[in-house]
Amino acid sequence: MEATASSKFSDVDEYGFKRGDKFDYKFYGKFMDGYLKILTRRRIKWENLLQQNPDFRLISPKLKRYIRKGIPGPYRADVWMKISGADEAKQRNPNLYHSLLNIEHFNKEICDSISIDLPRTFPDNIHFDAKKERLFNILCAYAHHNRDVGYCQGLNYIAGLLLIVTDDEEKSFWLLKHIVENIVPQYHSHNMANLLRDLAVFRELVIRRVPAVNRHVEDMNLPYAVIASKWFICIFAEVLPVETVLRIWDCVFAEGYKIVFRAALAMFITHKNDILRCDDIAALATMFRDHMIQDNIVTDCHSFVEAMFSLRLKRNEVESLRKIAVLNGN
Repeated sequence: MEATASSKFSDVDEYGFKRGDKFDYKFYGKFMDGYLKILTRRRIKWENLLQQNPDFRLISPKLKRYIRKGIPGPYRADVWMKISGADEAKQRNPNLYHSLLNIEHFNKEICDSISIDLPRTFPDNIHFDAKKERLFNILCAYAHHNRDVGYCQGLNYIAGLLLIVTDDEEKSFWLLKHIVENIVPQYHSHNMANLLRDLAVFRELVIRRVPAVNRHVEDMNLPYAVIASKWFICIFAEVLPVETVLRIWDCVFAEGYKIVFRAALAMFITHKNDILRCDDIAALATMFRDHMIQDNIVTDCHSFVEAMFSLRLKRNEVESLRKIAVLNGN
């Protein structure tokens, strides 16, 4: 739906992304009427919390509750750095990023791969052209720091969104390092071993929670790798609406990899009826590729995050399924 004279919202969101042709301004207006009040309350609570100078290295039940309800935009970058441990890592090696930028000879193949992907990174963001040189620096520095990973497609979206949020190369580098090495290790390595393992785990979680959906997907012969690889590789960046991704990332930096499974499961469960209505593989693929990632369910980031945490999911269940997946060769 196009923005109209009666819509109070621009066709570009607060992060600089152009809204799609099918964007539902009417629904978004209703959602924001309530969400803006939530954001105001959350900001006041966070201001009071920050005045107490809490130790963000320890995620107390109160802090976890605050994070799950959303970190206000102005505080997001610094809070992510602290709750993830990236800030501590940076303090232990304060010159790392700048020393990587000063390497005399960069690997040409890596640099060329990154350069090819820069124009493909957020082309629908009106401000991002001005950030691409900084994105190149972040990706090139990380590729030369972690040579086991080097550069992998998908990292451009993660690093690009980190840069949009932090507006700081060095913070983006350290947060990227934390994601790739601590939250989703070996998702971006050459064999993507842990990505394949976790897609198998995700399938088993779907079987256990929404078996009818799994049967339908498998009857249509649509592989989970086709459906969800990008969800896991990009941690939903360049998949879901930006505000929804940032709410997910708030929780990822505080609670780790389990949040990625929560978000993926919530995608299936909240769209159960839509998935079951698809009567052929083309309709199902379109549902996952287009409809599910931009509909009103995922646009309402607050309700979507609540749906994520209404699921029962224990870390030991995921770890047990990971062991089984490895034994099965995934």
